[in-house]
Amino acid sequence: MKLRYKISIGILAFFTLAVSALALVLSHNSDCVPGPEIPAGSERMNAVVYHCYGAPDEVVEYTEVSKPVPAEGEVLVRVEAAAVNPLDWHYIRGKPYFMRLFSGLGSPDDTKLGVDFSGVVEAVGEGVERFQPGDEVFGARSGAYAEYVLIPEDRALVMKPGNVTFEQAAAVPIAAVTALQALRDKGRVKEGDEVLINGASGGVGTFAVQIAKSAGAEVTGVCSTRNVELVQAIGADHVIDYKKANYTESGKKYDVIVDMVGNHSLGANRKALKDNGRLVIVGGKDGNWLGPMVRPLQAKFVSAFVDQELNTLLAVLKAEDLEILAELMQSGQLTSVLDRDYAMSDIREAIGYSESGRARGKIIIRP
Repeated sequence: MKLRYKISIGILAFFTLAVSALALVLSHNSDCVPGPEIPAGSERMNAVVYHCYGAPDEVVEYTEVSKPVPAEGEVLVRVEAAAVNPLDWHYIRGKPYFMRLFSGLGSPDDTKLGVDFSGVVEAVGEGVERFQPGDEVFGARSGAYAEYVLIPEDRALVMKPGNVTFEQAAAVPIAAVTALQALRDKGRVKEGDEVLINGASGGVGTFAVQIAKSAGAEVTGVCSTRNVELVQAIGADHVIDYKKANYTESGKKYDVIVDMVGNHSLGANRKALKDNGRLVIVGGKDGNWLGPMVRPLQAKFVSAFVDQELNTLLAVLKAEDLEILAELMQSGQLTSVLDRDYAMSDIREAIGYSESGRARGKIIIRP
């Protein structure tokens, strides 16, 4: 055997071994261990935690933990409402596995759960200028499924508009920021654009319909039969029942398509786009490994060879965008569609309902 063949086989074997070892490390679930004991004399609060990866029914706990104390530049908020996101059960299961490179190998580094919240400022640390005790606020921070959440003043925290409830405000951060950034930053939606929202009755979709309308677009929402009236009620100009019609085969072309569902191929979506149209992929198919990455990678590759823009979005939570959303709520142009609410002690049931994919709008958690 020639030397170059031996070298090639050696490199291939090494690469295969390295990939296999990485796969084993990423997919390994460590045993569940109890959390740290609460120090004597510490104030306590109820919170939702998980100490290992697995099914929500098996690993999620509603328990007592230490109540946080604000340090310099930090704000302590008494949580009045929180909201469930698909992000929660992805973290709980640790899937797709590659996300464990950031959340923790074997077991989660951060055992707190929940992100979206609204509430009342309980206390502030030294140097805090934007907030004071008694302020009604909403924002996003790990650990929102608790009686209190601690957040730095300069993170995603803003004043709650006076004309919305705590529940409506808690529903906003992740879903509405995702919708805003998909339409504004990737879709560059402007007045007169024809915009299609695939998944218009979901958490992100209900906000996307309204934000696109506030920008002056003509909006088409795609949803199931039972949600047609809902999508019409939040302002969609046209609604397509996906059980009766396929928007990729109608011959109609759009300036922007925001796709939260992923039930049509990249090529099929391109057929429904104008020649200079923009596709924004939000999320992807479930899977333990590459499933969620296939469409974004395809979009990145194909976009280099066509005039249409094929984008993917990973939203970034910023106070500036929450301020924009607060203004839209204050003006009545944006409202939260709420499906069900659960007591925090029933968090497993709430996450299971979210994971079922049947939710219309947002699921709310009450401490």
